[in-house]
Amino acid sequence: MEQTEKTKVYAEKGLLGKIKLWLSKKPLPSPTDRKKFDHDFAISTSFHGLHNIVRNRSKIRKVIWLAVVLGSVSLVVWQIYSRLVNYFTWPTTTSVEVQYVEKIEFPAVTFCNLNRFQTEAVAKFGVIFFLWNIVSKVLHLQEIRANSTGFKEAIDFLASQQNFSIAEFVRKNGFYLNNSTLLKCDFFGKPCGSQDFAHVFTEYGNCFTFNHDENIEAREKVSVSGRGLSLLFNVNQEEFTDDPTLGFVDAGIIFVIHSPKKVPQFDGLGLSSPVGMHARVTIRQVKTVHQEYHGENGKGIECDLQKFYNCVSPTLDHIEVNELCTMGTHNSSCPVPCEETEYPATISYSTFPSRKALKHLSKKLNQSQKYIRENLVNIEINYSDLNYKITQQQKAVSVSELLADVGGQLGLFCGASMITIIEIIEYIFTNFYWICLLFLLKIPEMTPGPHLPQNQLGNKNNIEEC
Repeated sequence: MEQTEKTKVYAEKGLLGKIKLWLSKKPLPSPTDRKKFDHDFAISTSFHGLHNIVRNRSKIRKVIWLAVVLGSVSLVVWQIYSRLVNYFTWPTTTSVEVQYVEKIEFPAVTFCNLNRFQTEAVAKFGVIFFLWNIVSKVLHLQEIRANSTGFKEAIDFLASQQNFSIAEFVRKNGFYLNNSTLLKCDFFGKPCGSQDFAHVFTEYGNCFTFNHDENIEAREKVSVSGRGLSLLFNVNQEEFTDDPTLGFVDAGIIFVIHSPKKVPQFDGLGLSSPVGMHARVTIRQVKTVHQEYHGENGKGIECDLQKFYNCVSPTLDHIEVNELCTMGTHNSSCPVPCEETEYPATISYSTFPSRKALKHLSKKLNQSQKYIRENLVNIEINYSDLNYKITQQQKAVSVSELLADVGGQLGLFCGASMITIIEIIEYIFTNFYWICLLFLLKIPEMTPGPHLPQNQLGNKNNIEEC
């Protein structure tokens, strides 16, 4: 009768009740059966040392073997812990390989005039210098606040010119590239021109990139070292100018050599050639392949200038002002790109042109010798060798190597294997199953039930009499 009542109670509790009902029908093993199960496990398991503890009749030997087993287990736990800690520090190995090729891809090269704006246009809008420096992040937040006069003029100008687009203004009134500013263009013995350059905005205003990523299939390649891109620029200082109070005091061409897949970055990376100089640049190609990142790779979308000004710039200023990079939630290292291509450069200069060449160019361009000296810039960019160096970073410890190391530690100290682990899991599961039976069947019997009212006792007696 009591078992029937338990069955009804368990059946009313859904899935949990069904599990309890199934367990309640199983017999509870006796203490003798449990001891025999433990003994059989100890003498039959492939985990070394346990059977020596059980079978030995000498207490001293039992204690010795117990100490040996516990010491071995402690050592293997420590070894496995150290291996896991080492693995999750993501150790790497680096290999360097030099590959020789018949043809090598020429990098992208972005050129800018150090005098960024047309003199006539900016004479009417002097505030443009300050505005463009804010947009292109030449001026940092502290410098903008310090220059209260320029900042107030910029605010007043933007308030009065609601439809003013600084990007369009700079595109139309900044440096331009045509036959008058690019006097000569030669790539690997073949003529090139302004049509082979793509326009891009930087802190130097209008800049122009040779071998841009937009035309991937037509990317230029070099098959002979010592030859490459040769250019002759006319910076035309009379037509183009800049504001010396903001630090733009040089005349010439600034350029940066970069991967066609990347946007140009001049900050700390730009090379410059002053007027009246011939700059010879020799480059090498270095590819760096970083390890497979255990998480999120450093891939992202490059922001154009307008997005940077409207979105990224305020966020960076907020992080900088509140020092979040040193003490806040942003205090973390940014994941590196999976692959990078760099072009280390060596640059040398010579006076350009020579006396004889000066007369020749003066006559050819119909300009004075002084004009030639003050406005022309000659730049050559060549590969030093037809090879590239690959620096590859890989994980020092793979998952399979980690498992092999852990397995080796288990086998060395405990003689254990995957079979042993399964045996231990089976042993633990069986004991857990018996504990569940014990709590389910014995504990309710030991717990006194609630006191029933007198009328319910009477009903129960009547039922039993029936």
